[in-house]
Amino acid sequence: MDSPLQSKKAHMNRDPKRKQDQTSTPPQKDAYARLLSQHRSSKFNLYLDQYAKDLSIQREGTLPSTLVKAQSDRLNIPQRKRDQVLNDFSDSSDFSPSSLKSKGEESSLALHMEKLSGRTAPQDCERKQDVTDRQRRGQRRDTTTSQDGDIESGEEFSSVTLSDSYKQQKQQKKNKDSFASKEPNFDGRPQSPKKAGTSGQEQEKMKKPKKKNLPQHAEEEKSPEVPGAVTQMSRPKSPYGKDKKTQQIRASTTNSPADRSKNKGGKGSKKQVFDSYMTAEDVSHGLKRGELFQGQLRINPKKYQEAFIPSPDDMRDIFLDGIVARNRALNGDVVVIQVLPREQWKVVRSDTDCEGTSESETQRERPVKTPQKKKEHTPRPDAAVGDRCRDQDELLIKVQNITLSDTGLLEDPSTPRSNGEILQKTAKVVYIVEKKHSRAATGFIKFLPDKPFAMFAPVDHRVPRINVPLVDCPDDFSSRSGDYINTLFICRITNWSADSNFAEGQLAKTLGQAGEIEPETEGILTEYDVDSSEFSDSVLDCLPKNLPWTIPPEELTKRRDLRNECIFTIDPATARDLDDALSCKQLPDGNFEMGVHIADVSYFVDEDNALDAIASQRATSVYLVQKVIPMLPRLLCEELCSLNPLTDRLTFSVIWKITPEGKILSEWFGRSVIRSCVKLSYDHAQSMIEAPEKLFSAGELPPVDPVHPIDEIHQAVLNLHSIAKNLRAQRFSGGALRLDQMKLSFTLDRETMMPQGCYVYQYRDSNKLVEEFMLLANIATAHHIYRKFPDLALLRRHPPPKAKMVDELQELCDQLGIYLDLSSAGALHRSLNTTLGDDEYSSYRKEVLTHMCSRPMQMALYFSTGVVKDEPLFKHYALNVPFYTHFTSPIRRYADIIVHRLLAASLKCGPHLRLSTEEVGKQASHCNDKKTVSKRVQELSSELFFGVFVKECGPLDSEAMVMGVLDQSFDVLVLRYGVQKRIYCKSVAGLASFHHRRVGKKSELTLTWTPEDLEKPPVEQIISLFTLVEVQLQDDSAPMKYSAVLKRPDDDAP
Repeated sequence: MDSPLQSKKAHMNRDPKRKQDQTSTPPQKDAYARLLSQHRSSKFNLYLDQYAKDLSIQREGTLPSTLVKAQSDRLNIPQRKRDQVLNDFSDSSDFSPSSLKSKGEESSLALHMEKLSGRTAPQDCERKQDVTDRQRRGQRRDTTTSQDGDIESGEEFSSVTLSDSYKQQKQQKKNKDSFASKEPNFDGRPQSPKKAGTSGQEQEKMKKPKKKNLPQHAEEEKSPEVPGAVTQMSRPKSPYGKDKKTQQIRASTTNSPADRSKNKGGKGSKKQVFDSYMTAEDVSHGLKRGELFQGQLRINPKKYQEAFIPSPDDMRDIFLDGIVARNRALNGDVVVIQVLPREQWKVVRSDTDCEGTSESETQRERPVKTPQKKKEHTPRPDAAVGDRCRDQDELLIKVQNITLSDTGLLEDPSTPRSNGEILQKTAKVVYIVEKKHSRAATGFIKFLPDKPFAMFAPVDHRVPRINVPLVDCPDDFSSRSGDYINTLFICRITNWSADSNFAEGQLAKTLGQAGEIEPETEGILTEYDVDSSEFSDSVLDCLPKNLPWTIPPEELTKRRDLRNECIFTIDPATARDLDDALSCKQLPDGNFEMGVHIADVSYFVDEDNALDAIASQRATSVYLVQKVIPMLPRLLCEELCSLNPLTDRLTFSVIWKITPEGKILSEWFGRSVIRSCVKLSYDHAQSMIEAPEKLFSAGELPPVDPVHPIDEIHQAVLNLHSIAKNLRAQRFSGGALRLDQMKLSFTLDRETMMPQGCYVYQYRDSNKLVEEFMLLANIATAHHIYRKFPDLALLRRHPPPKAKMVDELQELCDQLGIYLDLSSAGALHRSLNTTLGDDEYSSYRKEVLTHMCSRPMQMALYFSTGVVKDEPLFKHYALNVPFYTHFTSPIRRYADIIVHRLLAASLKCGPHLRLSTEEVGKQASHCNDKKTVSKRVQELSSELFFGVFVKECGPLDSEAMVMGVLDQSFDVLVLRYGVQKRIYCKSVAGLASFHHRRVGKKSELTLTWTPEDLEKPPVEQIISLFTLVEVQLQDDSAPMKYSAVLKRPDDDAP
């Protein structure tokens, strides 16, 4: 596909006179003078002269590879200055004044200048932190490639004609020249002579000077590639055939971090932007020999140049430095990487109290050998967040994208140096095993004059910009492109060639106006590949036809009849998919018969039919603020399977005989039928717990089955609460851990579904009651199915936190004087619940500390016991139990349906599971992926609604507590709303200056405020962990975005 820059070139070359005028301009003097003005030492001039000679010799193939380095060492040229000149001149096709002249040429085309401004160095974007996200969308840092992508189809757009191609070549040539003079190296990393070296074929190209009377194809082949321009050959043949292979051979790119300037703004890219992928056979051999490693790619959403792969030794993550190193892989893809040589590793600080990166240096990354820059940024993974269910392990890890300490995750066996620096392994992607990213994105389209395509700019900067054919755009887009400036579109990547910085794609849908909830929500669902479509007729045909449906009499004879028992549900007030119910009956001997009754979804979902296929594909229901995307058709979710009150329903039950102290005396599993007597909300149950002596009237509760008096239900709730407290105490004394984090909830207008208010959700005794018995049922089921099917059981494990991160967190807490025992899950829980002061802010300090403790935590995972065979790996770290699974939510989790089938087979009340061990393992992996996506979409929905709330009701004032400190910014927990925001010092109005200092791992900022009364001295404010500040949440100009503004402290404040 042709680059947007190519047509500019074609346009310019239509004017020979203009070309001649440009030839008469001697811009090489300006470019050369600008270079020398930065390096005035005589040694550097000597080095420059020598390097020019050496380079000309090298083109003849006679220069030993070490000569340049040796000459530099002899002249004692500082490495920084050597690298600067190499960065400026390596890869250029000529070292003559003519090449310098082309570097000085500047294009006057408005489109080119606009795109050039969007390609400014990332550090400039980091410095302008007050620029809104909407502005960034229009002025993208990653104009050429913001991140990743992969070839999915080889189709080329047929609308590009040969004459267009010819014009675009000439236009691109001019734009390359202009871009080279104006575009700084994006990452600022130097290139060594070795890394900047070219292949013999490229040297042959360099020998031939540029001549304007050459045929266009020859000129194109011999000119240097421009970072940011699409680098496909402009021949009419498809670049995916023989010509492409020829290009790849000629390109001979290194794909090391030092080479990432090829698509980050360095001068003189090759035709081949990305390395070709290894063959599957080579990858297999490399993995077996331990030369290659496989893992899931994780791209930092705040700094899209940074990506990470978990280390195979579970130590410091492996760093992929720049877009080229990712080789068109997208966030979440499973890739194979090759670790780069040790000299190309990076130096990072092993800090956990902040991101570990000097923000001013984040984009000035460099190889290990440049010691003057010490700090590096490393992101954290997208870990799991809280679930809607009551299972404790689902509420373990709410790791948000606004990270505080990213380096903690990047562990490395290297011993820290005396100055606290360690080596960070770097790598490059050589193969994509599985494209887990949807290859879809939401964003905006931009009209490109004289082009058969438009430019699609994704909102997510980790996705590359995409060329889309104009035929995909609205009919009047070419003539009225301004009408679509604020219209959201969905685009799918169809191809990303190895020789192009831009992906190719097709517009899938027009969503609507940016900033409106429904279009934004649909965009989120599409990007994360959440299937929100209506169920097909083939799926609906699997449902019962005779409605209203009743339980067949023959089915009743196969089940334990519990319809006369006092059984009820406790759920959120708005819940409609009621998949669990509870019962508690006191026995004559003083003990209790306690039951957990779960909707028997597997009765309605037969294995291997269309309904089962769609459920296994969706794997989970997705809960948004305003709606639910169900895993199953609503006839099942909300009616036939939902344990609605006063209705006979099929269930799977676990019934225990249990003492008041919580000791289990006996256990029974089986299929049953129940009739719920009332649908209680958490608020109803909480009222009963808080008023044990109160006589509740019928008007205070939902409709109740007259067979069971309200007092009987009330007493059952109190008994359950009493037993749950004992079970909970036993669990935590036995070494369990719970990491509670603040969760934002909304009240919505019933008609518009717009947010009317928001509040921090309170986790109360009624929630804990339900959670305890769901955990008990899940643990009991895990033991049962593993005992019956040791090679087929689907369980859930939670690996322990990463040891290196734990050690660093321990060191930080010791320096802060905080007692925190991280030796085990139980020890951590006990120390977290040690009072952090006795004032009104102690709970917030605990919240901040809990957030810090969540960073080392890993995600809980489904797995097949036939695939992971080592029993010690089955353990659930947070629950501190050897076996755990999910049994209690089959309406909304497919994993639970598989567990139900296993349980039925073990009890001989259902068929044997048809899945093999390997198929269970694959389904477990798919459920893991979909669960992670569901959590992320839920977070984004909450962020979307809170952005609307701030816009409609703001500005909002609140106290905030500092959660982490960097060198130019700090993160805060907004206490009133439980949201986390970053505040950038450079964007704070009224701030005269700020100073950062670090003592050990403790980071601190000193803010100096300009006094309102100029006769008074400046006011200083110290920002460190747990500092209280006043902030105001304000609506940004970008749709759905808001920022936290630091308020000036009182002049009289200490």
